Amino acid sequence: MNTHQLPILRIYISALAATLLMWGVFFILNSQLDGTCWDGMRVSKSALTTEYCELNRTEHFFHQRMNTYSNLAYFFLGMIVIGVANFDRKNLSATGLNVLQQFPPLSYFVGACLVYLAMGSAFFHASMTWVGQRVDMNGTYSVCLALIGIAVFRRYTATFSVWRNRWFLLSGLVVSVVIFIELHLRIKSIVLLPLLILIILVLTVLNYRSNKTGFRLSIAVLGALFMIVADILRTLDVKKIGCDPTSFYQGHTLWHFFTAMSVFLLYWFYRNERVTE
Repeated sequence: MNTHQLPILRIYISALAATLLMWGVFFILNSQLDGTCWDGMRVSKSALTTEYCELNRTEHFFHQRMNTYSNLAYFFLGMIVIGVANFDRKNLSATGLNVLQQFPPLSYFVGACLVYLAMGSAFFHASMTWVGQRVDMNGTYSVCLALIGIAVFRRYTATFSVWRNRWFLLSGLVVSVVIFIELHLRIKSIVLLPLLILIILVLTVLNYRSNKTGFRLSIAVLGALFMIVADILRTLDVKKIGCDPTSFYQGHTLWHFFTAMSVFLLYWFYRNERVTE
């Protein structure tokens, strides 16, 4: 038996079980509490301008129900990444590991950032508060920083062959997430987010060119397509095209699903790299 064969089905089932449990927590909160829980908190500009199509039901605990529940997509994929990190941690002695498999803490960080984004975005869409929006955006930036961290880690493999340097990188990523709490108040997201995405894309192209036979380009391309479609859906939602405020279908809900898949596929692009001699 190959002990290094990733038990993907078991990881998926565990992640699904955790997600169903979190869904239960969401359901109980929304059914037992009401919108008065958010009273006294500063309302977000997004709520004041009705940025999203979904009806803002201020009497409910989840002001935007579909846009809140859909964040479980980030949670589910984050739990999968954490499960993969657990597996890698237990199989460090295996041969033929790529650089990401050799440093499971970085995968743990990616998974934690996805879970953080799930909770932050759910908080925002449930409350539609200013602080909720800040946490949501910081979660988004944390995921971008995690992907940049992976790309840098892969790009400068020799530098990070030393464990001390690996932990320095990880510590730097954690500190960067904290710094972005203040930074994104000073630089508009319309500038900051595209810049981070551009850095991710450039580094990914450079990494692919360094090992074309080891990487599966189709995974990265699919991830990029998911992000493009997600952006289109979000734009349509914001512009209220095909908008039904009371429908189960919401463009921003699909934005959550598609961006979650985009992040996961880019992570998987690196995690699935084959080591070539």
